[in-house]
Amino acid sequence: MSKKQKRVLLALGWYDYHLHQGIEKYAREHDWHVYSDLARERVIPWGWEGDGILAWLGAGDDLAEMVQGMKKPTVDFSLRRPELKFHRVLEDHAHAAHLVADHFLSRGFANFLYYSDADNWSYEERGRGFEQALQRVGHPCRWLRWHTSSAFSPGREEWKTKRRWLAAQMSQAAKPLAVFAANDQQALDVLESCESAGIAVPEQVAIVGAENHLLAPDTMRTPISSVDTNLEALGYRGAQLLDTLMAGKRASKKPVRIPAAGVRVRKSSDLLAVPHPGVARSVRFIQDHSHEPIGVKALVEVASMSRRGLHKAFLEHLRRTPGQELQRVRIEHARKLLTETTLKIEALAETVGYQSANSFCIAFKRVTGLTAKKFRESRGR
Repeated sequence: MSKKQKRVLLALGWYDYHLHQGIEKYAREHDWHVYSDLARERVIPWGWEGDGILAWLGAGDDLAEMVQGMKKPTVDFSLRRPELKFHRVLEDHAHAAHLVADHFLSRGFANFLYYSDADNWSYEERGRGFEQALQRVGHPCRWLRWHTSSAFSPGREEWKTKRRWLAAQMSQAAKPLAVFAANDQQALDVLESCESAGIAVPEQVAIVGAENHLLAPDTMRTPISSVDTNLEALGYRGAQLLDTLMAGKRASKKPVRIPAAGVRVRKSSDLLAVPHPGVARSVRFIQDHSHEPIGVKALVEVASMSRRGLHKAFLEHLRRTPGQELQRVRIEHARKLLTETTLKIEALAETVGYQSANSFCIAFKRVTGLTAKKFRESRGR
């Protein structure tokens, strides 16, 4: 007798195709029958019968009421309704924010701003994470909240009013300025506001968004950098947890957090804001040649400084040594390759500039706390 096919409902009040891809991958591997796109068109499937539900319960009381009333095994991808005692798989917004902070700090920025335009739990977590990451190294961060500003006025004129307000805020801020926007659409608001005010991006204002969901970003005149919050892995892990629940097994009610995959660096933030010319030359050399077997000696030659002088200048401007910066760039490249490719560890180690797989594995675990294999698995690869 054939095994009964599991029937799973996607009750997603918020949609991203990366999340769908992760769910689809798990569904294919485990022969699920998936009911999708029902909630996407705001058609609530009252009376649906099946085995489990994958939900994103954001706005929309009717969808939340339906899911709660089904009394089926459920995994929620949102923390918008914490009173609903579902199992949850969530983005690690603090981790994403720390990656953005590190991206800006590695480029020498000293002026920071976080921008959000709505009262949203994920925006709040990203903002707090960004503030905390900067505070740890002694940098303050200003938080611009459009929805609580004196200029806020909902209605037909809100879009234009917000752009004028943003342009004024960007003009008044100390430069060079590093801006982390709560999501990619808000990053686009910042970019276009800067353009309207004649502010150069990234020379005066560098911008990073979140979620990596803009369509065809590389066709933009100024492509926007974004932190990839790893939604495909989120979808896959949520489906995996739901499968456990549908099998009648117990699972912890503590939310599972999925780390971000990394910052996708594009023109909007690809700028060195280091005022020291020797450090700036060395950092640019690292970015261009980190895949080669270079060492601190090569950085000293590029900077035209003594080893001791370069070491002191790096600590002053970047709060790390030349060797630490070289390792940071290599490990970030390795994270990207582990997430996006199936390269074997030996080939990957050579690609990012390590002379042996063993030295790479030791360095990677020391920096990330995970083996390369475990890191790849956590990204759904």
